[in-house]
Amino acid sequence: MTRSILTILLATAAVFAAGPEDAIRDADVKWAAAVKAGDTATLEKVYTPGLIYAHATGNVEDKTTYINRLKSGKQRYTDVIIEKTKVVTYGQSAVSHSVVRTIGTNDAGKFNDHVMMMHLWVKQGGKWLLAAHQTTKIP
Repeated sequence: MTRSILTILLATAAVFAAGPEDAIRDADVKWAAAVKAGDTATLEKVYTPGLIYAHATGNVEDKTTYINRLKSGKQRYTDVIIEKTKVVTYGQSAVSHSVVRTIGTNDAGKFNDHVMMMHLWVKQGGKWLLAAHQTTKIP
């Protein structure tokens, strides 16, 4: 009985110890999984209506355009590997900066890019939503 109570207390403490930085890291991992899976239903919920999505190619898209490219197969990811992430929070917003490997195909053909990725997350309705995405190729 005592062991069960201790286990519950430790699990509860771990949940409450997780701060917004951990929530953002988790949101980035879930974003990467949804992009890789082409899970546009999840992305519809994760992106703000005013999303600015800037690719390393210099192409900038809004939420609808980017999601439609995923649906059509014009933008497809076979892998999105987040290597490391730094998160800084500012009240109801947060910036995550990650080093990421993206592999897939787009209008130009196959790509295998090592990029820096910047995400702007905003907390709305108790949920972290992605408001901006920017990638820059690492030489």
